[in-house]
Amino acid sequence: MNDTPPRHKRSGLFAPIGLFLIALIAWSVWWFVLAGQVRDRLDARIEGLRASGWDVAYSGLNTTGWPFRVRIGAENVRVTAPSGHALAAPDLAAEANAWDPNKWVLVAGDGLVLTRAGKGDVAINGRVIRASVSGLTQRWPNVALELIEPRFTSQRDAEVFPISRAERIEAYLRPHLAPAGTPGVESSVDVLFRLIDAEGRPGGPVEGMARNGKLTLQIETVIEDADRLQGADAAGVFSAWTRAGGRFTNVRGEVSAGESRATLSSDVLSARPDGRLEGTLALNAQRPMAAIAGLAGSRDGAVDRAGAAGAAASTVEGGEDVAIAIVFRDGRTFLGPFALAPAPKLF
Repeated sequence: MNDTPPRHKRSGLFAPIGLFLIALIAWSVWWFVLAGQVRDRLDARIEGLRASGWDVAYSGLNTTGWPFRVRIGAENVRVTAPSGHALAAPDLAAEANAWDPNKWVLVAGDGLVLTRAGKGDVAINGRVIRASVSGLTQRWPNVALELIEPRFTSQRDAEVFPISRAERIEAYLRPHLAPAGTPGVESSVDVLFRLIDAEGRPGGPVEGMARNGKLTLQIETVIEDADRLQGADAAGVFSAWTRAGGRFTNVRGEVSAGESRATLSSDVLSARPDGRLEGTLALNAQRPMAAIAGLAGSRDGAVDRAGAAGAAASTVEGGEDVAIAIVFRDGRTFLGPFALAPAPKLF
């Protein structure tokens, strides 16, 4: 009788290890191929911008994140449009999951510097400054921008920024949601903007309207003929769009400034050749006199104090709840016959 126990083949112990190594090698090859494709597409995009008149500068470009992420990082990034507007970041990183490279998250860890052509630089810092882009295979991707507790500091010799800080700023863009076959649906995008608990600079129009309180604004609209926004010239991306007859349609929103509240709506807003908005914005307002009177007391040179004071006086007859039509025409903002300030400018 043979009591010797059977001997097991050791090859069975090494098989899982071998499979793991093969999978690791295959995944690593995929990661490096993906990282190379990302760099190639980024380089091509940068060269395309430069050929269109944009200036793109950066240093220390690197690719990391193996094995599960692809991360592109760069330092001293500065992108300048033909219009002279620019955005700079001391440190900028974009990251995506290696198994889903269709969604990217961009983070500016050390803040941003916004250059407004003819107005100087504004430093933007906050607890979080990030953006995400997904649906890159769509005609229009989904874009989200988020700034948590941002602070705005105008640099030396720069025009003061109207907002000093806010609790939150958000902006979203997506392909226009409408039934298939709707005219213009394929060339339109939906936009949503939120400004939450913003504080104005001392003596500025925001502080005046809010009466030392806070300004909160939410507005959504449809941008028609958004394909035209891809072009750029010295006036900016909105210039070609405006010349082609681009419009904001189905404008809806809410605004609160101190004790004043209002809902706003407009079927159509467009822009003049100089970039100033044109059209009528209907407001159903609660206690609007406080905000308009505060605007009249602003020390901002762009505000027509006499006109704002007259508009404030005219709202007294309407009581606390009134319907107001804000009209943008001839480059100015009117409430009835009273000019309040220049019309908002797109470029």
